[in-house]
Amino acid sequence: MEPFFSELHPNPGWGESFKSKDINTIQFNSSEKIGRHCILELYQCDHARLNDEAFIRTSITSSAKIAGATLMHLVTHSFKPQGVTGLALLAESHISIHTWPEIGYAAIDVFTCGDHTMPEKACKFLFKDFLAHHFAFKNIEREIPAGIQTLHREP
Repeated sequence: MEPFFSELHPNPGWGESFKSKDINTIQFNSSEKIGRHCILELYQCDHARLNDEAFIRTSITSSAKIAGATLMHLVTHSFKPQGVTGLALLAESHISIHTWPEIGYAAIDVFTCGDHTMPEKACKFLFKDFLAHHFAFKNIEREIPAGIQTLHREP
């Protein structure tokens, strides 16, 4: 039986994935939104790094620092026979990484709130750290719902 994953488009709805030379196309946008949620898919990554829980802990910690975020708690889990999931709770939100070493793939979310954070920098770092050859990237600006935009928020 063939694995079902190979039948799926590698990045549905996102158009073409990017090559490693295109990493500089990730844009840095400054906004007055409540936060930015970067979704990064890495393809053709180093298989050993994708399966190394200690490496992933270090990579998440470094990416949080590069983003200007405050790491509150870090949880990782290594699956058998392969794969790792890591989740960083940030004062500003979270970073999550899920890996599939058998296909060289990592799914990453970097969600941060506040004007002082730079989630795009974390994504660029993670792309390079996992030695990915291709990537898909989405930068979603999280908006304050219209019904509560006039409410006073304490910093």
